[in-house]
This record gives sequence, structure tokens and C-alpha cells, in this order.
Amino acid sequence: MFFYILKRLLLMIPTLFGIMLLTFIVTQFVPGGPVEQLVHQLQGESQTGEVATGFGQTYRGRAGLDDEILNKIKLRYGFDKPIHQRFWMMIKNYLVLDFGDSYFQHKSVISLIKEKLPVSISLGIWTFLITYLISIPLGISKALYHGSRFDVISSTVILVGYAIPGFLLGIALLVLFGGGSFYDVFPLRGLISDNFDSLSFWSKITDYLWHIFLPVLAMSVGSLAVMTMLTKNSFLEEISKQYVITARAKGLSETTISYRHILRNAMIPLITGFPAAFIGAFFTGSLLIEQIFSLDGLGLLSYESILRRDYPVVLGSLFIFSLMGLVAKLMSDISYVLIDPRIAFDEAR
Repeated sequence: MFFYILKRLLLMIPTLFGIMLLTFIVTQFVPGGPVEQLVHQLQGESQTGEVATGFGQTYRGRAGLDDEILNKIKLRYGFDKPIHQRFWMMIKNYLVLDFGDSYFQHKSVISLIKEKLPVSISLGIWTFLITYLISIPLGISKALYHGSRFDVISSTVILVGYAIPGFLLGIALLVLFGGGSFYDVFPLRGLISDNFDSLSFWSKITDYLWHIFLPVLAMSVGSLAVMTMLTKNSFLEEISKQYVITARAKGLSETTISYRHILRNAMIPLITGFPAAFIGAFFTGSLLIEQIFSLDGLGLLSYESILRRDYPVVLGSLFIFSLMGLVAKLMSDISYVLIDPRIAFDEAR
């Protein structure tokens, strides 16, 4: 097991390197970069006269920019060096966890991510908990009563929920319960109220849950269907195996067979997916959900950074998320061994 973990850790290095190399190359050749944006801004400010550039020179309208001014703009954004030098400089900085500063927000990439994390954590952890706490018991119940009216009705409900896109459900929830033409029950924006600091402890908890309820509901419905059906199918597969027939022949009760024998084996595919699902829930929040409910999270940050060609934020956040994803994948593989002793990665070397 030790050698397998070591091998996977070593493989993360070329994987991360390849991800960053490909992304860096793409970002360098995509039109509309920061240099082009600033030049376009200067051209838009004055088409006929002169305007101060902030570089000790002036832009002279249709005469264009002097080469000296253009070089200063490139120096400001780090585009004065060849592409390979910029890439290696970026890699060296990443090795010491220096992800640079945003071109447009004048903050470090780390500080920007920390500012957006509370929203993503709130959406992620509640979506994760609700999905697993509801889907696993529901999936087990559907498997135990397979083919019953309960199974048919619940399948219909969750499949209808799965068919409705999360952003569309979010809009519908806002219209119904956000003070539109129907009921004014939940707030329209943010995670907390403006007077949050003046509230008591329990009032703060209530206010927070009041704000997060609708976006979490909109994000959870689709995941519920997938996890519920996965749990049911996994449980049904185990029910038909020989050890279940043997347990019944020994006279064990159905409750003992279901929750002491079948459950342990049926949960292996679900439990081993916990690390990736748990970490992914924090960093894969829905951009549309954040926009609909006016939540300033990591999804919105990444989207705006791509549009504005804010390369330090794009590349820095991609590096962090890719690293977290690779670690989550490794944790999932390790959990397979811990849960199912029949698996031994070292023997397959």
C-alpha cells in the first residue's frame, strides 16, 4: 500500500504539470488578454484627442500607442518576457504557494479564494449532507420494497426532480417563495441579512439557514436522484448473492440480514466516493445558482476571471482545484482498501 501511495503521489507531479502547461498555452493565445483590454480601453477613451495613460505618456488617438507605452503595459502584466520564461517563473512561484495577484481586483489570488470560500463551503457541505442523508435511507427502502407502490411513486418523484435543471428549479423557487407573485417567505440574495452582526446566537443560525435553504434545495434535487438510484441498485445486487441466501437459511431476520450483512457490502461503492464527493462539493458549486441567488462564490469568481482574462486567478484557482481533485481521487482509492480487504493495490504492481 505504501508503494502504491508513493507512486500515485509522484504521478501527481507530471499530471499537474501537464494541466498547467496546456492551460497556460491556451491562455497566452486567447484574444482579448489584459494587454489588449488596456489598449482597447485607452483607444476608447480618446478617439481624436490625447489622454493620459498612467505610464508617463499620452495616447494620441488615431496615431496609436507608442512602442514605449506598449512595452510598459506588457511589463505591467508580465508579458515582456518570452512565453517559456513566464511559464517556468509561474511554476517556481507555485512551488512556494505564491499564486500572484489579480490583474484587475488588486488582491492576491489566495485572498480572493478565501473571500469566496464561505459561500462555496455553505453550498457544498449542505448539498453533500442532504444528498447522502436522504438518498441512502431512501435507496435502501426502495430496494427492500422493490416494485411496490412506494417504489414506483418515489422513483417518479425523484426522476421528475432530476429532469428539472437546477437553475430552472432555483428560478421557480424564487418566484414562488421569494416575494414575487406568490409567497414572501425566503430572502432573494446573500447568505446573511444586513443586520446579522446585531442578532443573537440562535437568531444568526436561523437567519443563515433561512438564506441558504432555497439555493441548497435547488442544487440537491438532481444529486438526490443519482445517489438514490445508485444506492437502490447496489442494494438489489447484493440481495441476490449467495451469502444472503445462506443467511436466510440460517434463520436470520430480514432486518439483521439487511443492515448487518447487505448494507456493509452495498455501501462500498458509495462510501469510497465520499472523499471525491465531499471535496468536490466545495469547489464545484453551480455558477447559475450563485447568480440566481446573488451568491458571490468560487463559481462566479472563476467565471468572471475567465471573461476578464484575469490569468493569475484562472491559473491559480485551477492549480488548487486540480491538486484537491487528485488528492480526493487518491483518498477514494485508499478507502477502497480500508473498506474492502479483498483489494490490495501493492499486489498488482
